[in-house]
Amino acid sequence: MPLRRSTVRGREFGDAIRALLRAADLTNRAAADLLGWQEAKVSELVNGKEGTTDVELAKLLGLLRTPPAEFDHLMGLHHDAHIRDWLQPNGSGVPDRVRTLREHERIASGIAGWSMNVVHGLLQVPDYTWHLALAKPLPELDARLVVENRVIRQTSVLDGNRTVQIYMHEQALRLPVGDASVMAEQLHHLLRLSVRPYLTIRLVPTALGPHAGLAGDFDLLKFKKIPEIVYLESEGANVFLEDQASVGRYETVLKSLDRTALDEVETRKLITDIIGEEARDDQVAQE
Repeated sequence: MPLRRSTVRGREFGDAIRALLRAADLTNRAAADLLGWQEAKVSELVNGKEGTTDVELAKLLGLLRTPPAEFDHLMGLHHDAHIRDWLQPNGSGVPDRVRTLREHERIASGIAGWSMNVVHGLLQVPDYTWHLALAKPLPELDARLVVENRVIRQTSVLDGNRTVQIYMHEQALRLPVGDASVMAEQLHHLLRLSVRPYLTIRLVPTALGPHAGLAGDFDLLKFKKIPEIVYLESEGANVFLEDQASVGRYETVLKSLDRTALDEVETRKLITDIIGEEARDDQVAQE
């Protein structure tokens, strides 16, 4: 049976089965013995080979005591795991919208992101994220979950095991989010992050005028053994683009932003200037 092409769906499916096997403390061979199968059948299923029936998958998931929501998710992925490009409707609209993103960021060798209106999610402090979530508006419990998931994502990505390059528009730093103390904390956090050797932060100045990133925010993820993908997030859906012609258009945007953005030294100076301006404005407001 031929292997499915490596896709976002297929990798999530295989990783989830492996995680369930680990949680059950079972090897492929042990699970196969309990089901009366050849070990190769479990291996083929985990590695995405065609031919496994819904009934066989359901038997394995039942053996692994798969929670109902995860059971439904994997059964839904089963037939579509070979399909490239994935639009994920958000349903209720929150709370953990980035499972697939986190799993791919974990195996990425490099990430390049662009954020036009707010500080990029990987660089946000919790209070900043909290006020963004409340502005949607979200119920308080959902907002707390958004903050928790954002912190988990940051901890996983900003660990030095991959290069991260973030472009932001100057306006993203000037948009007031929360009170003056929240903005001061966020801007100083950007300065602290900017000296990490694996992380590059560069700003596109307002004075530049129109720029290549006007179509909106995105992240481009690079891997050692699989093709690049692009992640887009909207209010109604998350989108993963795998078609390399489409991915190439976003690479072109990044190349343009690279030519027009301030360098790292200039970026730190602009952040420092904005901090000074914010402090003066806050002092005037208090007088």
